[in-house]
Amino acid sequence: MKLLIKNAKLFYANKLINCDVLIEDGKFKHIAENIVATDAKIVDAGFKLVTPGLIDVHVHFREPGQVHKETIKTGTLASAHGGFTTVGAMPNVIPVPDNIEKFQEQRKLNQANSVINTLQYAPVTKNETSDELVDIEKLVELGAIGFSNDGHGIMNAETMYEAMERIAAVNSHLAAHVEDKNLFNHGVINFGIASKRLGLPGIKQVAETSQLARDLVLAKETGVHYHVCHISTKDGVQLVRMAKDAGINVTCEVSPHHLLLSDQDIVTDDANFKMNPPLRSESDRQALIAGLQDGTIDMIATDHAPHAENEKNQGFAKSAFGITGIETSFPLMYTHLVKTGLISIEKLLQLMTENPAQDFNLSQAGFIKLGQKADFTIIDLDDNYEIKRTDFLSKGTNSPFIGQKVFGKIEQTYVNGNCVYSK
Repeated sequence: MKLLIKNAKLFYANKLINCDVLIEDGKFKHIAENIVATDAKIVDAGFKLVTPGLIDVHVHFREPGQVHKETIKTGTLASAHGGFTTVGAMPNVIPVPDNIEKFQEQRKLNQANSVINTLQYAPVTKNETSDELVDIEKLVELGAIGFSNDGHGIMNAETMYEAMERIAAVNSHLAAHVEDKNLFNHGVINFGIASKRLGLPGIKQVAETSQLARDLVLAKETGVHYHVCHISTKDGVQLVRMAKDAGINVTCEVSPHHLLLSDQDIVTDDANFKMNPPLRSESDRQALIAGLQDGTIDMIATDHAPHAENEKNQGFAKSAFGITGIETSFPLMYTHLVKTGLISIEKLLQLMTENPAQDFNLSQAGFIKLGQKADFTIIDLDDNYEIKRTDFLSKGTNSPFIGQKVFGKIEQTYVNGNCVYSK
């Protein structure tokens, strides 16, 4: 089968070029102007953006165990709707895939139900909460994208050190939710202006930064690729910046909601603004943008966390942490970062394609290359529309961005040259 994309504004070799793209047998075959292929199906891109499929290294698909929130099928359909062709699924499902048998079952579920490429994390420790390490070496052989205890900080430094040593030895990645639960103080919101106004228990920034500082020292000692999930504080960005300057093998991600919102935006007890880590201060938000601009922050990841409506309508004190995000990520980032001049479109695409592919050794994702499988997305950057709950393909509609006007409509998403989403 041949597919010819005519009149593409293609993100290729770190720049935008006007060209045609020929795809044959699910792979990129030819890139040039005015390609003629009489036996190909033709899609006229109309000089809309054609980019490598977006990559999100941090999503939650809830299956098995919590399918009322999301399933692998709905989560990957939502991902395709958002322009994503490759995602890293966190292991906080029930049961946690913390041994060989359960991990193999999880991968089979992913493969049977995904419309995109769903890569699977393994936990660092049994059940994500113990100090007993999983069979790191075997789980890497079985295809784990990396290791993460997801929403749980690893409290025991000895456990973390041993995990880093073993993960480094197999050239894998440790993705850390940095949180000292002893400093979390049963908080539900950032300790700051909103927590005081609403009378809610606050989460201090030191709960993130104290464990991050410890882990960076351990990462320096072990040489592991240490990846910081959803960084949220000014001091955290500075710690990563200093660690990179010192040659430590560290990368980090930031979520769209932390880039665009602060606790100043929380005006009522609305749990659509409740996530972990929480929305921080405006100075923290500005530091995150600066970290994105100077390369301290390597990528954007949504931390897509769908919940049922009754789990998010009980106010901060009783509702679940997390928001859905994979369907709104690109248009929000394009509208608020690129169109405002904070970063270039090329920079945004690097953050959402090339950088995660390189940092997580994803050889078949993140780039448009001849001979590589044809995962790509067509986006109309000029299409201005409103984010509506009824447009979501995810089961979760728990988003503080509903009602916002954005630019950057996902037109079509392709995996292996096959269309998996079309508006």
